[in-house]
Amino acid sequence: MGDIRKMQDFVKMRGSDMIIFVPEELDHHGAEKIRREADQLMGSRRVKQVIFDFRETVFMDSAGIGMIMGRYKLMQSLGGKVTAIHVNQRVRRILLLSGIYKIVGIYEDTPQTTGAMYGGNRHGV
Repeated sequence: MGDIRKMQDFVKMRGSDMIIFVPEELDHHGAEKIRREADQLMGSRRVKQVIFDFRETVFMDSAGIGMIMGRYKLMQSLGGKVTAIHVNQRVRRILLLSGIYKIVGIYEDTPQTTGAMYGGNRHGV
């Protein structure tokens, strides 16, 4: 990722969509910052969809998986959905092995422009 961003640069709202620009390395430290920022926004805004944008991500550990699962559970309770876009081969493998692909739709680009590449159910697609 080269440049250092403040965490608020990773979480953006576009209408009722929350877009989380996942950093190059998603470990415990990064996952906790994203979780706090995302949950704060979810508490103050009407969020219908969380979109994880993995275009810059090359590493993700179990803390990242847990953070995604937590946002999925929260969105499920709110009647929303969670999707992942711009997923490279390495991150896709992690999502497939962890089982996240079963509940979160994985797309090449935004869900509005392409069909799901993998998985998802009524909550994830």
